[in-house]
Amino acid sequence: MQTTLSDAAKRLARAEEAERILRSCVHCGFCNATCPTYQLLGDELDGPRGRIYLIKQVLEGQPASAKTQLHLDRCLSCRNCETTCPSGVDYHNLLDIGRAVVDQAVARPPLQRALRSGLRNLASHPTAFKRLVQLGRSVDSLLPAALKAKLPRSAATAQARPQAHHERRVLLLEGCVQPGLSPNTNAATARVLDRLGISVTATPQAGCCGAVDYHLDAQARGLERARHNIDAWWPAIEAGAEAIVQTASGCGAFVKDYAKLLHGDAQYASKARRVSKLARDLVEVVAAEPLDKLACHSGQLLAVHCPCSLQHAQKLGGSVEALLKRLGFNLSNVPDGHLCCGSAGTYSLTQPQLARQLRDNKLDALESGRPDVIVSANIGCQTHLDGAGRTPVRHWIELVDEALAKSPSLA
Repeated sequence: MQTTLSDAAKRLARAEEAERILRSCVHCGFCNATCPTYQLLGDELDGPRGRIYLIKQVLEGQPASAKTQLHLDRCLSCRNCETTCPSGVDYHNLLDIGRAVVDQAVARPPLQRALRSGLRNLASHPTAFKRLVQLGRSVDSLLPAALKAKLPRSAATAQARPQAHHERRVLLLEGCVQPGLSPNTNAATARVLDRLGISVTATPQAGCCGAVDYHLDAQARGLERARHNIDAWWPAIEAGAEAIVQTASGCGAFVKDYAKLLHGDAQYASKARRVSKLARDLVEVVAAEPLDKLACHSGQLLAVHCPCSLQHAQKLGGSVEALLKRLGFNLSNVPDGHLCCGSAGTYSLTQPQLARQLRDNKLDALESGRPDVIVSANIGCQTHLDGAGRTPVRHWIELVDEALAKSPSLA
């Protein structure tokens, strides 16, 4: 795609990157065939090719508008288009560049600013978020249906974690909302890894991965969170931690991008590369181990929801399904598994109508095989899907942990 950046755009820190990405697009339109918002709305500007044109126009000097901002906001950042694209267009990075330029030029309405600021602040205070969730559940009968759907259906609690006693150690990103919405997920992870001879080293200083800030008009603040986490993890990394494990695939995708996001930071570039190299989704860690100690059987039929951040961003599509089959679980077939559920980080809150349509379509596909439980690998997707009040949705590691609890220990 022929591109001529404006003088202002040429001064952007990521100008060369933006121009390279724009030139790689041959505007074939294959991306629209798998874009969730294009499938729903049928508008060229609500597909990747149209959004690329909008960003191109802005970077070439045409004024950004609220309409431009709306079409970019409607993108889920699911990266399905990247999986489909025959030219390898690095769409999500171009979108990040374009959004930053447009958001600087176009002031958002007060309610939008308040919502986005509130979401960013909640992500930085996991304890306050957990208390807010507990308060919401205590008065859920008084809440509007839309808000009640964002709360866990049951009052789950975190069970005990094993003490760290193995020579092999990993770090675990606890997350910002997962401790409040699904508190047993990380505890179940620690127990399963313990069974494999791996201990989790606690790093309470680490916080939100930075994705919420980065994708909600605060890219600089998101990068500061990345630096903060690198500092928090670094002593354990130097002490020999063999991986940084993420149980939420959305966080994992962002942490694996630390190296790229901080490549121009003289102080953190080298450390960011090390961190990204050590970052592992939980399924990668478990699947790489001998599974004889985890052999388990369950009479439940599971449907696996593979989050976009796992299959399109981390390129680990099918990995959870393969692992669960190896462990002896029965899985149902899920059609259109490549399509987004509509959670997409905070998308279900900033674009609720589109998110609900995508959720209902995804649940129809997941429930087509009549599963007893739906399992996912990302807390946002899990909460969003479970909020419909249909088939229960849980993290896959909890099902493994429960099955192991019913089996004799082989340690």
